[in-house]
Amino acid sequence: MGFVIRWVGALALLAATYNPTPWNFSRWAMANWETQLPLTVLFGLVLLIGYIIYLRATLRSIGLFGMLLILAVVGTILWVLYDFGWLNLENPSVNTWIAIVALSLVLAVGLSWSIVRRRLTGQADIDDIDD
Repeated sequence: MGFVIRWVGALALLAATYNPTPWNFSRWAMANWETQLPLTVLFGLVLLIGYIIYLRATLRSIGLFGMLLILAVVGTILWVLYDFGWLNLENPSVNTWIAIVALSLVLAVGLSWSIVRRRLTGQADIDDIDD
């Protein structure tokens, strides 16, 4: 259940930043930055804090190579789904959502990896604190 919560958090962070609907920070900020600059800066900083938390934890736990490896696995799964005809990549909106889900999976795995590794191997990171 913990992984699902981390994944939903990553998905919400990425979708709040940009998605193909009109309901995202990027489009809202472009339309309203002149009239609502303080609010735009505040929301941008909140999103930045979320990215720093997720990216820092992901880079510390799996590193850049691990991120690329997970992205390669997700990409290969998408390739298999496309090859079997279960996935159609003609719609740009669907492609954007697929990218958001793929990136959110990378961030969620990165945020959860230290916990998974500790449970699998029994070895804790030096900066782990007793739960």
